[in-house]
Amino acid sequence: MIPYGRQSIDEADIAAVVDVLKSDWLTTGPMVERFEAAVAAYVGTAQAVAVSSGTAALHAMMAALEIGPGDEVIVPALTFAATANCVVYQGGVPVFADVDPDTLLISPESVERCLSPRTRAVIAVDYAGQPCDYAALQSLADRHSIRLLADGCHSLGAHFGTQASGSIALMTAFSFHPVKPITTGEGGMVTTDDERLAAFMRTFRNHGITTDARQREQAGTWYYEMRTPGFNYRISDIQCALGIEQLKKLDGWIDRRSSIAAIYDRAFADHDHVIPVGRQPGSRHAWHLYVVRLPGGIRRRVYEQMRTDGIGVNVHYIPVHLHPFYRQRFGTGPGLCPAAEAAYEDILSLPVHPGLTDDQVQTVIDRLLEAVQPARRAA
Repeated sequence: MIPYGRQSIDEADIAAVVDVLKSDWLTTGPMVERFEAAVAAYVGTAQAVAVSSGTAALHAMMAALEIGPGDEVIVPALTFAATANCVVYQGGVPVFADVDPDTLLISPESVERCLSPRTRAVIAVDYAGQPCDYAALQSLADRHSIRLLADGCHSLGAHFGTQASGSIALMTAFSFHPVKPITTGEGGMVTTDDERLAAFMRTFRNHGITTDARQREQAGTWYYEMRTPGFNYRISDIQCALGIEQLKKLDGWIDRRSSIAAIYDRAFADHDHVIPVGRQPGSRHAWHLYVVRLPGGIRRRVYEQMRTDGIGVNVHYIPVHLHPFYRQRFGTGPGLCPAAEAAYEDILSLPVHPGLTDDQVQTVIDRLLEAVQPARRAA
């Protein structure tokens, strides 16, 4: 099977992990701070807070903003469920905005239609690794006195104009799952320039306790205080050592992802039945996903044939407002976000990761084009 995404691990990664395993600190040790500093320097922010997953990063952002019962946070319909779930964790109400039908990024016009007196924030999702229209979103947020946050779980290494993903919104969440731009196995990060928010999230990730074990040892004290209920969202030094090494290779990996995307672009340029998702000019795409649209009701047949042929295609995503939980809890359903719903019927994610060879990319192209024709005849 050629997977749609896969981690890339080399001997330097393994050596870094082994060094930590031989050290005194496996968690809450020096590698956590080093990884935070490396990511903050890479994206250009003053602060970075490492946590156990991208979901934990999203939750930490909601807690830092003190989102609570009755507060509304606008999220795009076409995203992973965690983007909306993090609002629910705090007792808030996720409000689903539609996406641009071409780029599948959150639509600023739809966001504006979703605003109410209870709106506290909007979470922009850099779908597939392409930055949203942050100029339009920030202008909207400023006009209505709400906070602009980013779910950058796909977009570490991307740029909106000259601004790096992670440095644009008030806070940005990243994920380090194995299929993401870099991996720590599981892990996440929040980047921000706000020292107060960062300090809160460092406490939040550690049960709401003011100091961690290493800080207490350095201070020679056993005493600590829990000032607010938090969670065990800590990330280990083992994971952070891996992340530090991975980050060194990120730009080269994005170059390779971009080369793969260019091969796909050329293959599908004149094809009416395989249509790549649109791009915004002036941005650097991180290419976490390469998504095509297969119009005409053929996606399921093509998906099944590709999987039979050993190509690990996938679908990103079922619109969140169509999941049973959201239908039952918040009364959402079909017709709420028509562009996202229409896209879901057509989209297919093709393999794109640095370990793919050009021959494997060509195999994906050949199998896809071979699968489309019989699927069209059967539709």
